[in-house]
Formats: sequence, C-alpha cells, structure tokens
Amino acid sequence: MSTPQLSVVIPVYNEEQGLHALFDRLYPALDKLGIGYEILFVNDGSRDRSAAILREQFQKRPDVTRVVLFNGNFGQHMAIMAGFEHCRGQRVVTLDADLQNPPEDTGLLLAKMDEGYDYVGSIRRQRNDSWWRHVASRAMNGLREKITRIKMTDQGCMFRAYDRNIIDAINSCKEVNTFIPALAYSFARNPAEVVVGHEERAAGESKYSLYSLIRLNFDLMTSFSLVPLQMFSMLGMLISVLSGLFFVFLVVRRLVIGPEAEGLFTLFALMFFLIGIALFGIGLLGEYVGRIYQQVRHRPRYLVEAVLEQSEKGEEGSGKGKAAAPDAAETAPRKARAKAKPAGDAAHPSLFADGEE
Repeated sequence: MSTPQLSVVIPVYNEEQGLHALFDRLYPALDKLGIGYEILFVNDGSRDRSAAILREQFQKRPDVTRVVLFNGNFGQHMAIMAGFEHCRGQRVVTLDADLQNPPEDTGLLLAKMDEGYDYVGSIRRQRNDSWWRHVASRAMNGLREKITRIKMTDQGCMFRAYDRNIIDAINSCKEVNTFIPALAYSFARNPAEVVVGHEERAAGESKYSLYSLIRLNFDLMTSFSLVPLQMFSMLGMLISVLSGLFFVFLVVRRLVIGPEAEGLFTLFALMFFLIGIALFGIGLLGEYVGRIYQQVRHRPRYLVEAVLEQSEKGEEGSGKGKAAAPDAAETAPRKARAKAKPAGDAAHPSLFADGEE
C-alpha cells in the first residue's frame, strides 16, 4: 500500500450526534487538497454508537479510512498517541471530532509547512467557548510559558500539523502522562503557528470538565519542568530564614518587654498560613511522585482491541490489537493482523448497530 502524503488523526469519544456532520465536511475538504491522504479515527471507548458509525463510514470509504478501537477509555492524548503509532503519512494533522475547528482549514496548516516549518500549531481566531474556559485558558497559557519556556499561543487547540520526523520522535517516547503539543514543540526544529477558524460545537457537549482541565495542566507542568519543585524549595528556604529572624525577634521582645498574650491569634494565623503552604508543597511533590509511580509500573498506556483497515490486496480487514505498553515501539503490528476478515465481525461489541448481533 502506497504511503499517503497526509494522515489526519481524529480521537472520538461519544460523538455519535456529530459524526455524520464531520464526515460531510471532512472528506470533501481533503479531496480538494489533491493529495493522497488517510483518515485515522481512534474510538476512545465510546459508550454510544460512535464505533458502529465509524464502522459504517469505513465500509463506505475503505480506501482512505482506518479505525482504531480501544477497549476502554484512556483519554484524548492516549488516543492521539495510538493514532501516531498507526498512521503512515509523511505529514500528520490532528483534529477534534466536534467540528469546532473547521476541517477546511487543513490546507492552511499544510501551506505553512510548505514554507519549511516542521510543526505548525493553530490559534483560534474567535473562540466560542464559555467565558470561564476562555479566562482559564489565557491564565494557564501565561503560567505554562513562564514555567516550561514552551511558547504556544493557544495550547488548548489540538488542530495541529506535524512532520514525520516529529511523529517518529514522539512515538519513541515512553511517557505515561504527557501533553502532545508541548512534546512536539520540544522536538521541533522550526515551529510556527497559523490562525484558524473556531466554531461552536456541532453537537453534543465538551468532554473536558473543570477537573479534567486542571489535571491536564498538571500533566503539562510536571512533564516538562521542575520549576514548581524548585520554586517551593526556594520558598521553603526563604520561610526558614524569616522564621529564624522572627524567633530572634520574639526572644528579644520577651527579654525587653516581658511575656504577653496579645499576639496569640497573630501567631495562630501565621502558623495556619505556613501549614497551608507546606500542605500545598507536599501535594505538588505527590503529583511528581505519582507520575513516577505510574511510569515505573510499566502498565499499558492503552489497549487496542481491533483495527479496521483495508489490506494490501484491497480487502477489508479487521485486526486484533494488543496492549500498548510504555516500552513497546509499536502498537498492534500490521503483520500480525488478520486478512480478509469482514469488518462487521470485529470483536468490539459496540460495532454492531442497534438490533444487530
């Protein structure tokens, strides 16, 4: 099978309401580019009919459509990592399935890469998110840039283009917790950004809660910088010096003025403040230790149950996958996949449409 010039990786999680609208816009937009392409959908353990709809679309366009099926929900970034390990294109574009980023702007990313850039991020022209997400995103962008020294104008936008060298470098990483846009930036030799459109979600609702966004930013901070720990180390030294000076002051005051109880509540307030700082520092240290714990267990980052793709002979195939462990170079080797097995016989239970068995 010839190597396509472009691979589009799309993670899917409970998107059945908007998938048909995505298909109606995505395929014509890529056809207009006039280059060889493939679209790789990664179903991240959807609990609705997303997997069945993806199977139907694969049967309609098996020449350019491939589907990776997880046997559970492992998160957006793990879905993209699986897409990177299975894609074949010389250039790779990641796109969300919610149509907030128009597929028609894919040509803008590729045109920028034609200028010699190996990694192209995107900046949403006019965000249509809720006000709190907009404010939180700007605050985290500023904090992230100061801590990690990674300059991304819009870190929350996953509509990005990667050169094959960047994809190979990402695939060589064994990290359990990571933030793909920042990881790609650290490998890029000549990164750039372009302005793209941003629309309201076509259907459904966002899969990122406030808690998920906070955890995602913890992954970003702890995976790419030790500055938070170093800041607390310096803060601890400063507080130790100030505490020593304050102790000397209290001793001198007692000798000069004598014992007094008027400052008792002030001391309590100061003590609670210092305890709060200590607890926050312990929690931050725990985040780093927790990530080390997850890494050293060497558990699979995700499990691929099946891959729907057309074999080299032009037949539809459904291959069983395997666990993608942190030390595995490739998930579900293509040579081990079954040939000429009907796509409808895939083991994933959600592949069957309503009423099918």
